Amino acid sequence: MTQQQTEGGDVRLTGISKTYGSFAAVQPLDLTVPQGSFFALLGASGCGKTTTLRMIAGLEEATTGTISLGGRDITDLPPYKRPVNTVFQSYALFPHLDITENVAFGLRRRGIKSVKKQVDDMLELVQLGDFAKRKPHQLSGGQQQRVAVARALINHPQVLLLDEPLGALDLKLRRQMQLELKRIQTEVGITFIHVTHDQEEAMTMADTVAVMNAGRVEQLGAPADLYENPNTTFVANFLGTSNLIEGEITESGTDILVGVGGSTLRLPAGRCSAPTARGGRILVGIRPEKISLAPAGEADTIAAGRNRVTGRIVDSSFIGVSTQYVVESPAGKALQVYEQNVGHRAGLTRGAEVVLHWDPEHTFGLDAAQDIDAGVETVEDAT
Repeated sequence: MTQQQTEGGDVRLTGISKTYGSFAAVQPLDLTVPQGSFFALLGASGCGKTTTLRMIAGLEEATTGTISLGGRDITDLPPYKRPVNTVFQSYALFPHLDITENVAFGLRRRGIKSVKKQVDDMLELVQLGDFAKRKPHQLSGGQQQRVAVARALINHPQVLLLDEPLGALDLKLRRQMQLELKRIQTEVGITFIHVTHDQEEAMTMADTVAVMNAGRVEQLGAPADLYENPNTTFVANFLGTSNLIEGEITESGTDILVGVGGSTLRLPAGRCSAPTARGGRILVGIRPEKISLAPAGEADTIAAGRNRVTGRIVDSSFIGVSTQYVVESPAGKALQVYEQNVGHRAGLTRGAEVVLHWDPEHTFGLDAAQDIDAGVETVEDAT
């Protein structure tokens, strides 16, 4: 199937909010979803992501603000007049209709009689051409979800809204469907807005991710940028795992030097979202997979210029592709390290004294005051 040429444009939310009595489900926010992008709203339950999606769909009335699509204000349009379709976690297929008729349903409601070519094209797109005459109960969960996507896309919406569409699938099937949805979006070329609480799902599929927390967009950006350069403790911990080590800034310039548990750590000033005045407190962040371990007796083999702290292994877990270590250190009580299993590592057993070391360029800095505001544990607090 060739890529569809769709009219439309960016989805723009301007000052949009939603309150229920005194409870603010969505704080006033401005958000632009570029035309043709795969955009994810990511956050925990209750963060406002689904409410935001439902306001775009017209299923919830916005308390304040406007919603426009391609420059057209759709804020007051009823759902059936908006050029958007929604795919929910529940597939909502008609059990008495075969797959062809399920997909054709929207076209027939509009009075279109010749539907075979469009239905065949859609089933080819979702790779279900051989299943056209089956009933929904004869398909797997992933296949039923693809039917739901085909039924939504056949109406040629300008925007497809996906509300936790993979939540009912098992892990293996969910991962397969992540790749399928990304392929379909690339092929049809329309805007997908996807709501999920699963950070791996958002990062696998989306071009842009908006991380939501307490009704606000905490940070917006490409998945890799959010992961490598979180601006807040919430984002650092919601997108994967971070070691956050509190210390005092001893020198500020192109690089920031931070005193931590008897060691001095270095990080680029450009990767620091915190105030950098000398004497200020800062959270030094490092992802577990960026850290290497060396037995204490091999410390002299570590390359010069790397950040390093000493510690003692208190726990380890073999999980196939990597071994996950928990290390007690003057820098923090529970530093986490993920090392790839590429061969036997002698000396890295429980109770062993070790040196943790990593490239300073992989280090980021966050405002230490956020730890209290965001309610996020640091390694100083962890037990």
